[in-house]
Amino acid sequence: MSTQVGPVDVDALRARLDRATAAASIAGVDALLIAPGSDLRYLIGAGGSSFERLTCLVLPVGGSPVLVVPKLEQPGYAAVPTGELGVEVATWVDGEDPYALVKRALKGTRTAVSDMMPALHTLRLRDVVGADQVLAGPVLRELRMRKDAAEVAALRTAGAAIDRVHARMAEWLRPGRTEAEVGADIAAAIVAEGHTVADFVIVGSGPNSASPHHDVSDRVIQAGDVVVIDIGGPVAEGYNSDSTRTYVLGEPRDADVWETYSVLQRAQQAAVEAVRPGVTCEAVDAAARRIIADAGFGEYFVHRTGHGIGLDVHEEPYIVGGNDLPLEPGMAFSVEPGVYLPGRWGARIEDIVVVTADGVESVNNQPHELVVLPT
Repeated sequence: MSTQVGPVDVDALRARLDRATAAASIAGVDALLIAPGSDLRYLIGAGGSSFERLTCLVLPVGGSPVLVVPKLEQPGYAAVPTGELGVEVATWVDGEDPYALVKRALKGTRTAVSDMMPALHTLRLRDVVGADQVLAGPVLRELRMRKDAAEVAALRTAGAAIDRVHARMAEWLRPGRTEAEVGADIAAAIVAEGHTVADFVIVGSGPNSASPHHDVSDRVIQAGDVVVIDIGGPVAEGYNSDSTRTYVLGEPRDADVWETYSVLQRAQQAAVEAVRPGVTCEAVDAAARRIIADAGFGEYFVHRTGHGIGLDVHEEPYIVGGNDLPLEPGMAFSVEPGVYLPGRWGARIEDIVVVTADGVESVNNQPHELVVLPT
């Protein structure tokens, strides 16, 4: 198994455990039950993997944390400083009841379970511990949304690494190659430039560029194609990059590309410039959407302006209409408006930004202009 153990700051992890327990108390729950995943990595430095055997961090209010883990998987958590963190490790073997170990660590029955805990474990915990369950996400997101200095530094590292990949795009993106061939080269470069893995690679060429979540295909890239490249992945610290740039192979085939792309570029810039403490998420979305709509392309901007990023590629806060959450320093998210003309072409510009004490910092610094590559 892979436990995704990254660089660990024991003091930071101990503070996170304390804040999570305090947040649980404020939320009126008796304990947090954390399954393997990004929440677990945030709290103890290892994400683990979820199987049919239960692994669960129990964070009781008024008690000591307990990591319930199968004995055969315990070596995968050897790098976690459990002793320094005050986390008891309770192991179990096949034939024993791990859910009883969870119940033994609790001081009440109202629990908040990880949003992504498998139903296999959630329902069994409900039977053994009690039916009073809520989601842990609303408790932990208040902590995870506000990145500390080390987290912001990791996002900068990730942003610089993905910028280096975009800067090399002319090495791979040219007519006569398939999207899949280009995507394979990009994925290798993502790792070579400092990521642990290529989490996603979108190469949308020609009419495929009008599909926001296109992957790659066997389509052969042609001269005149507009190509959307959306790429990212985690660095060693576990924090993710996510950056989109739009390219064209020689002179664009469609006469409206330059004018439309200019609208998109102004919209993305306006949204970034709107970011500062106290501004709401929906106001940032509106800053981009207004420019695109005023130019007559409102119906072709079919997604939110951005999503939070950190240990997950998509997390809180979401930059979307209806979200009146005020921005605070340390919040990190994408700003990625797009225009998609079905069956013809599309474009997107995406940066990851961090809210600062008095404004905004972008961790991506590649040019925003439509990049013309030779044919």
